[in-house]
Amino acid sequence: MDTSIFKYGELPQFKKFTPESISKQFPVVLENITEEFKNIEKNLSNYLIQNDLNWDKVINPLNEVNEILRWSWGVISHLNAVNNSESLRGIYSKFLPEIISLSNKFGQSKIIYNSLVKLKETNNFDQIKNRILDKEILEMQHRGISLQKNDQEEFNKISEKLGKLSTEFSNNVLDATNEWFLILNKKSEVDGLPERVLELMAISAQNHLKKDEEVDIKNGPWKLSLDIPTYTSFMTYATERNLREKLYKAFVGRASQGEKNNSQIIEDILSLRTKQANLLGYKSWAELSLSTKMAKEIKNVENLLEELREPAFKTAKIELETLDKFSKSNGFPKSQNIEPWDISYWSELLRKEKLNLNQESLRPWFPLNDVLKGLFKLSEKLFEIKVVEATNEAPLWNDDVLFFNILNKEDDKIASFYLDPYSRPESKRGGAWMDECLNKNNVGKKTLPVAYLVCNQTPPSKDKPSLMSFEEVQTLFHEFGHGLQHMLTTVNLPQAAGINNVEWDAVELPSQFMENWCFHKNTLMSIAKHYKTGEKLSEDNFEKLLMNRTFNCGIATLRQLHFAITDLRLHSCIDENEGKTADEIMREIAKQTTVIEPIQEDHFLCCFSHIFAGGYSAGYYSYKWAEVLSADAFSMFEEADLENSEDLKLIGQKFKDTILSLGGSLPPLEIFKLFRGREPQTDSLIRHLGLSEAT
Repeated sequence: MDTSIFKYGELPQFKKFTPESISKQFPVVLENITEEFKNIEKNLSNYLIQNDLNWDKVINPLNEVNEILRWSWGVISHLNAVNNSESLRGIYSKFLPEIISLSNKFGQSKIIYNSLVKLKETNNFDQIKNRILDKEILEMQHRGISLQKNDQEEFNKISEKLGKLSTEFSNNVLDATNEWFLILNKKSEVDGLPERVLELMAISAQNHLKKDEEVDIKNGPWKLSLDIPTYTSFMTYATERNLREKLYKAFVGRASQGEKNNSQIIEDILSLRTKQANLLGYKSWAELSLSTKMAKEIKNVENLLEELREPAFKTAKIELETLDKFSKSNGFPKSQNIEPWDISYWSELLRKEKLNLNQESLRPWFPLNDVLKGLFKLSEKLFEIKVVEATNEAPLWNDDVLFFNILNKEDDKIASFYLDPYSRPESKRGGAWMDECLNKNNVGKKTLPVAYLVCNQTPPSKDKPSLMSFEEVQTLFHEFGHGLQHMLTTVNLPQAAGINNVEWDAVELPSQFMENWCFHKNTLMSIAKHYKTGEKLSEDNFEKLLMNRTFNCGIATLRQLHFAITDLRLHSCIDENEGKTADEIMREIAKQTTVIEPIQEDHFLCCFSHIFAGGYSAGYYSYKWAEVLSADAFSMFEEADLENSEDLKLIGQKFKDTILSLGGSLPPLEIFKLFRGREPQTDSLIRHLGLSEAT
């Protein structure tokens, strides 16, 4: 009887994945994979000698062994992100070097490389298979297959070091986020905060102080911490400026001091990445990174970012002047300048006056269940699918997690997804993401695609469901867009199905496309109903949300551009960067990309996990690159008639048949042109962002 918890091709039995069971059974998985890998090499060696190579003999066994490794390590990585504990973290760190070593062994196998090259040379494959082979060959070159023995050894050591450093970076950010807190006892310290936030902070204080008595929202104590729901709410609503300053400085200074200091880790990562790129024959990590992306060259990225930076900078300067005047006419000292910890607070007050919009007061109109229903109804209308809850069918890692099946118009199940919606700062990393649980596979062990969708929104309280901010609604739509590309793929080759083989800077297209529907009147009005009364959101409030989309859009756009330009510069201008720390480079760039320069305590790079612990190194620009694509794609719906359900259906079907279905089977520009009929243009994004008037 098979008692292993590692059952590739099935939904993981998460509760069985304890640190003890992983510790005991994962080495067996690695052993089996290593053994299987040796068999593949042996077989391929014979096929090469006999000149008897074909797709099924080369690609299928490689795909199977890679998928077993991806699935097995994927479950451990997923739990490390959503159910983090000291013991699990230890297990993850222990096995990470072995995973990197195994990955390098696969990537540096001469037999596999020669088989792939020979397969391509001796066969007349279609465009999809050629694209898969080209990517596999280039990926192996990027893993050091063509390097001499000494260089390859150095390359492997660097890979291992980089793996350890990014894990350490990530752990430091998580620890620094969790370790900082203040217990507040005075009512004046929490003035201005909505009841929802006070309740969260009071429950959090009670848990921390291990008190048994009833939570007292009105009199406290309250725990102020750095988790995103608490942080953003406090920065937006708290009248106590000194505490906002303290909180802001703690947030931007995370993981920049003491034992949990990421400053040196950043320098080491940047230096090692440059060395690795040089070993592979590239001038910089950015050049290496862009060789596999849609943008192709650094100058193409720089041109796009500058095209957006100029109007964003002009707009942001006007916005800051407006904010400064408004704050000073409302009691802010005339002798003082607005500081970064004042922006959200005074912006919210200005928003209330200018748009008469109180975002907090709109939460009751966005309970999670209704938002999900609206999102699924829209998807049904656009893409002819049905989303059905099936939480009792699947093993879960936490009681908050939901599970859904996706059915086609014939009611056949074509995919599934998990949704982990709420913030759990003590065990779940911040942010929101989509990841693959199972990939679509019609070869060997047939599987349907299954996605993980993870958010960090406001959890429900004792007497209220999870009431979402409008921003949290957008985030949910965004992650679901990623999920749709993974789940609605029609590509039968697993290497190009879903998000596989999609260039990194095009992968955000479906997610950002879905966000646009949050501003479509019929869609939003069908979602937004008061959780108690069932009353619909008023037309007036919808118009305000629409105007709010471009409120302070210059400041918001500039912030993203600051991150993207900093990332690109850190990973490209090697000679220019010589002798400067990453922090100094960031501050230099800030002169052109911020309207309030970073304060001394601002070491945001130390918690910039996207580029130092995620996959966005020399790729953070991808958000804006893909936003150009998504805004232009959405404008095709706008140019038709958004209120005409037949038009919506036709264009929705076209979007599904191209961008969602074709995944990584063709270059993204070709897929975009199949949908849009032409190359992408920036006009729609500049219009959506409200920057056009400043150009």
